[in-house]
Amino acid sequence: MPSVSVLVPVRNEARSIEQTLRSLLTQDYPDKFEVIVADGLSEDETVPIIRRLQGEFANLKLVFNPSRLSSAGRNMAVRHMTGEVAVVVDGHCHVPDKHYLRNLATAFEASQADCIGRPQPLDLPDPTLFQAAVAVARASRLGHNPESDIYSNEPKFVPPQSTAVAYRAQVFGRIGMFDEAFDACEDVEFNQRVDDAKLTCYFSPAVKIVYHPRKTWLALVKQLARYGSGRARLAAKNPRSLSVPALVPPLWFLWLIIGGLASFAAMEVFQLYLASLALYGAVILGGSVYLGRGKSFKIAVRIPGVFVGIHFGFAWGFLREVGRILAVRGTGPIGPARMKA
Repeated sequence: MPSVSVLVPVRNEARSIEQTLRSLLTQDYPDKFEVIVADGLSEDETVPIIRRLQGEFANLKLVFNPSRLSSAGRNMAVRHMTGEVAVVVDGHCHVPDKHYLRNLATAFEASQADCIGRPQPLDLPDPTLFQAAVAVARASRLGHNPESDIYSNEPKFVPPQSTAVAYRAQVFGRIGMFDEAFDACEDVEFNQRVDDAKLTCYFSPAVKIVYHPRKTWLALVKQLARYGSGRARLAAKNPRSLSVPALVPPLWFLWLIIGGLASFAAMEVFQLYLASLALYGAVILGGSVYLGRGKSFKIAVRIPGVFVGIHFGFAWGFLREVGRILAVRGTGPIGPARMKA
């Protein structure tokens, strides 16, 4: 089996980093593997926790990422890797299988693919009521890009854009590193170059990683705003990456503002505006009722608000970034958006 480098870019992950790292460092893997944490100048106890774990595990490395950006953290870890394959695992993930690295190596060997994609659901054990609602909503077509395979369970070759997370080492030599002008969607931008280079990606349910849903509505909105900002930045760099599903939330947001103002001028616009609000409400409520079947009432009643947070968080981030891009066009390069998760 190939030697494996696990790349863990982090910043302020003290609440979850020890559990994540222990699940990686205690993997049942017959060959050499290393875990490289790239810390973005954490201000909590992240680094002391990692230092303590280094006393137990000789294959745990710690490097520092002074720019704090996730893209730069990935690159810092890549520069220090010695493995034949690399897999990215965030510091707030739940690794559900002690054979995770073995499953990853098997997927590479069986498929002979250049990259491996994985499911990334949000179904944590023992979630809060709000986290459970987020997990349900995000796994639906109303809650994430329907072109993405991250909630699939079917092994197959797929486009790498939204799923590739593990790479043969030579991929970086062929297409370069992560673009440090991005602090969100840097993975999608990198994977777009993977696709442009005609490299292959195999999707393996056996290497599933479970992500932690945000605990509050405001945190969810901020997270989706980062995603929206990253998508707009990616579209500015590579217009071919812009899809219809990514445009729907910002266009709806614009309609709510423009249509609301225009409805004061004409009764026809006012009626259309009310009809559009009613349709959106019906879709959200109908989808929430459908998804809430079999769930507790306390979870089901939170799903509509989660959808609103997802849609308007993404739309706000996308439009804000478009405005920023238009404002700086012609005055210099676009710098990274330094937004906190």
